[in-house]
Amino acid sequence: MTKRFTLPRAALPAAIIACLMTGPAHAQSDSCKNRGQLDTLYCDENRDLVADTPKDPKQWRDPATLVFAYTPVEDPAVYANAFKPFTDHLTSCTGKRVVYYPVQSNSAEIEAMRSGRLHIAGFSTGPTGFAVNMAGAVPFATKGTDKGVQGYHLLAVVKKDSPFQKLADLKGKRVAHTSPSSNSGNLAPRVLFPPLGLTPDTDYKPLMSGGHDKSALGVQSGDYDMAPVASDVYERMVGRGTIKGADMRVIYKSLIFPTSSFALAHDLKPDLFKKIKECFFNFRFPPSMVKEFNGDDRFVEITYKDTWAVVRDVAEKTGTPYNKAAYEAEAKREAEALAKKQQQAPAPPKQ
Repeated sequence: MTKRFTLPRAALPAAIIACLMTGPAHAQSDSCKNRGQLDTLYCDENRDLVADTPKDPKQWRDPATLVFAYTPVEDPAVYANAFKPFTDHLTSCTGKRVVYYPVQSNSAEIEAMRSGRLHIAGFSTGPTGFAVNMAGAVPFATKGTDKGVQGYHLLAVVKKDSPFQKLADLKGKRVAHTSPSSNSGNLAPRVLFPPLGLTPDTDYKPLMSGGHDKSALGVQSGDYDMAPVASDVYERMVGRGTIKGADMRVIYKSLIFPTSSFALAHDLKPDLFKKIKECFFNFRFPPSMVKEFNGDDRFVEITYKDTWAVVRDVAEKTGTPYNKAAYEAEAKREAEALAKKQQQAPAPPKQ
């Protein structure tokens, strides 16, 4: 059985702040010739936009246990079960124990890799840029088929019986975004919606739901009039019966974006780094994973520099570059939202 563990929720804000101040014990020296947008802990002398492997072999890591996490776009427990066939494969393929880390927020996942507690991770599209620049993540794969990367679309969903037919109809209405760093849930709508007659922060005030699943459920329940959500998450929810597709309507569908990236910590021992990549690419999804991931049946090789170019462009155009200031602001918002959620949670029954 895959063992699960997590950082106590109450410790997240302090842990994130401490990590940003210190980071891993080994930082890149001032002799680094190029960093680009990477944090000062990392170096990019080959200019591929991701952190280089440390030059000093003493800084390479070869952990006995590999820690794997997947983006918290929905309930983390859902993906602990969904990825079990793969984590079992990774255990047998690498010869190392693999544990699943059910992260509760994007910033918690990024902080875990930056601090050295997370070795392999699937990051959602928008936060991938923060993972690269602030945590030394090296994206190398995404889900796909023999035809390559399938990606996802930004969908604008409304209730089927609502009067809304086009984006411009939502002026002054209740529109849910997911979180500030989300590509399809916040950044892309700010670039793609205005030419179609709906400008966030001008025509409506985005209501942050905290996740794509929460946005879709909020539209279904009537809490929101519309929400931009990622098509892959939406389709999985419909497939599982979490929301009723017959009760919903899509009024906008974007061009394709890359889906979640899979990345390794930059300072893993090169032989281990190479082996893990081989394990990803020689794995074929069993039927349960093919169903869960909308027909994707394998991991497909990508590069952050090329595949994430469109995502970085959206981030730049919305004035939200993947830098330290933006990340700290995002981490603070997530910590405040989590604290509020805990305060609103019902007290456990007395024993």
